[in-house]
Amino acid sequence: MNKTRSPLGRGLGALIPGAGSGAVSAPANVTGASGALELELDRIDPNPDQPRRVFATEQLEQLADSIRRHGVLQPVVVRTSGDRYELVVGERRWRASQVAGRRTIPAVIAEVAPQDRLELALVENVQRHDLNPIELALAFRALADGGATQDEIGERVALDRSTVANHLRLLELPRDLQADVEEGRLTIGHAKALLQVASPERRRHLRDRIVEQGMSVRAAEELARALASPAPAGRARRAVAGSATADPNLARLTDALRDRLKTRVRITGRGDRGQLEIEFFGPGELDRIARLILEGM
Repeated sequence: MNKTRSPLGRGLGALIPGAGSGAVSAPANVTGASGALELELDRIDPNPDQPRRVFATEQLEQLADSIRRHGVLQPVVVRTSGDRYELVVGERRWRASQVAGRRTIPAVIAEVAPQDRLELALVENVQRHDLNPIELALAFRALADGGATQDEIGERVALDRSTVANHLRLLELPRDLQADVEEGRLTIGHAKALLQVASPERRRHLRDRIVEQGMSVRAAEELARALASPAPAGRARRAVAGSATADPNLARLTDALRDRLKTRVRITGRGDRGQLEIEFFGPGELDRIARLILEGM
């Protein structure tokens, strides 16, 4: 008989009597929960280990509208922190309740060790598909910094080790490209294609092409492989020897052509004689560049 892997042991049903089967799982060492009670919203602080960094305003408004109509149907989980409370699970409900104008929220007080806050919040978000790939990667890195291996992280959140490893690789991208992933301009597949390109200039070129052309992941991967291939040594030497960058007029023309064609452009030689090189990667790329050039003729 196959057994479905249940992340982090006990579910919230152990904390909230009568909780449905869809509730988030909790670490096995979460104990001593009291029954649900109403807590003042301004006495609750957010979870400092909350993996979510982006709370979409439109989605919060939709949840707030539902709360105004039906109330908060599932309590949040908090832990005591001095004379205040700290969220463990349910930050979106807590934020939406504030938007809805509520003064209190149903809450369960549980004994959760500080080192388990991230793990529990992470599993809730993973199960609800609430994290973007960068948020997930940062949470995985925090668990790894705490000593967990990739296999252990995968076991805790019910994901394959390869999924954990692929997300962690996203953090090798510069911050501006991570922001593209967070904000949905790039998918995780596009980001993996970008990671194949070591050159920052070529990587930026690929990113721009993906965003501007709505390039598929497969097309991005093919272009990434082409961009990752080093230029032949002879051509590189000729480009350096005949560089036109000393001529400011040709340098400006080169920049203008790059902006127009969205690919690498080189002008070698001098103003009276030389070569214009325009790179393309595959028949589709050549067709696109040709159309751009012929449009002005």
